[in-house]
Amino acid sequence: MSQAELFPDDLSIAPKFKISGRVEGVYKTSSRADFRTEPVDALDLTFEGIAGDRHAGFTRSSGGREPWYPRGTQMCNERQISILSREELEKIATRMEIPDLKPEWIGGNISLSGIPDFSLVPPRTRLVFEGGAVIRVDGDNAPCRVAGQAIADHNPGREGLDLLFPRKARHLRGLVGFVEIPGTIRAGEDVTAHIPDQWIYRRR
Repeated sequence: MSQAELFPDDLSIAPKFKISGRVEGVYKTSSRADFRTEPVDALDLTFEGIAGDRHAGFTRSSGGREPWYPRGTQMCNERQISILSREELEKIATRMEIPDLKPEWIGGNISLSGIPDFSLVPPRTRLVFEGGAVIRVDGDNAPCRVAGQAIADHNPGREGLDLLFPRKARHLRGLVGFVEIPGTIRAGEDVTAHIPDQWIYRRR
């Protein structure tokens, strides 16, 4: 049976491909009470995420991002790891007219470089790190006012940065994912994004 017989006439499928980048830094929270992170020498990943990190665990409580559940519902934790792009952070800083934007200010666990339009990488992508760890991408991480306030705290004298961040960082705030294969990640190692086949599912 041909592809034309298997799929709708208007379906266009972009084939899978790989693209490589580099780990610029790794970070973890120092307290489960604070989402902001600190640089570390290495990230040791287990199936629960980063041991001791605020977002570690097989499950998490639902919040404002999941309005279809009562707040506090226990659900699968697909947001164990926050991955950011150095190039996108620089773009956000330019848009916000601030000198720089560090990954740890907004709770990043891993900063990468070399993967264009990183925040648009699709769900189901596998990030395969040189040391053997694999993170499965769940999706993009929507910018919020809480992270914006953390940026404002590092830029005293500038008004409104908490509200400016969600507007200027849309589709630039990186990705969240979960650990598919445990391992250790260090700055300086290579990472390969395995992008799956992609298509648009349309309303009919």
